[in-house]
Amino acid sequence: MKKTEFSFIGDIATMFGSLPHHGFEPIGDDCTVLDMGSDSLVMSTDMLIEDVHFLRSASSAEEVGYKSLMVNISDVAAMGATPTATLLSISLPESAQGEWSEDFMRGFYAGCKEHGIALVGGDTTASRDKIAINVVAMGRAPKESIKRRSAAKLGDIIAVTGKLGVSSKGLVDIMFGDLNTAAAKAHRRGQARVEEGKFLGSCEAVHAMMDISDGIASDIKHIMELSNVGAEIELSKIPTDYDIRYATTGGEDYELLLTVAPDRFDEVASALLNATGTTLTAIGRITESNTITWLDNGEPSELELKGFTHF
Repeated sequence: MKKTEFSFIGDIATMFGSLPHHGFEPIGDDCTVLDMGSDSLVMSTDMLIEDVHFLRSASSAEEVGYKSLMVNISDVAAMGATPTATLLSISLPESAQGEWSEDFMRGFYAGCKEHGIALVGGDTTASRDKIAINVVAMGRAPKESIKRRSAAKLGDIIAVTGKLGVSSKGLVDIMFGDLNTAAAKAHRRGQARVEEGKFLGSCEAVHAMMDISDGIASDIKHIMELSNVGAEIELSKIPTDYDIRYATTGGEDYELLLTVAPDRFDEVASALLNATGTTLTAIGRITESNTITWLDNGEPSELELKGFTHF
């Protein structure tokens, strides 16, 4: 019987759960964490596959290279850590082994230079048809700054950085041939909230945090499950310039989704804006129900909202 993406991941976590972890935290968060004394090392990996994550006909090689780094260091930022190093493995068909690969590396380099990240290794191989990219991102943070999905508390404010739905709308624009809209450009390039993640990691009032890669309709459930809580989200408060479905069910926004002590939210939001220029918007609260309730101006919504999954 075919499995869902997350049931498959759950089976993997169960299968390997009895093996020694050697100090690394097990599967379940944006990154694994290794205690290194006063600091912690965090590490994550993501893949990008041609015709699944990007179209060569719609994205330049430089854009794909830059985005390949951004989607990976976003996981590091979501832990409250600073990205420091990366590994890159890439499989290239013959048609991409010349100018395309050189432009890809220029984009990857631009992202590394922007955030002061070292490329410390990787692998290259040929493929028969499609481009496949795998990146490992590493970072460090003071132990007390690490934010986990499992730390949400009853009554916490649920909040997001920036605006949602941009990447999802951009993908739709691209599929309809509108390659030059602001949303399409944002989707092709991507951006990680590195400074925001580091700042929020330093805030004691921030409890749980993760990045939004599959849409909040999916991603909030990870916090709920690991924290053993429920959530109530007001659709009218979600910051977006597009249809609410783009903002809740579309992937690859890479904004931060977090929970904050209710009596400290205004303080945290103001401090984040002053430090980074990025807004923090309250969209709901953590409940004890173990379910998610969507509200539309205070009334239960009839919308069926499901985030993105690969299978």
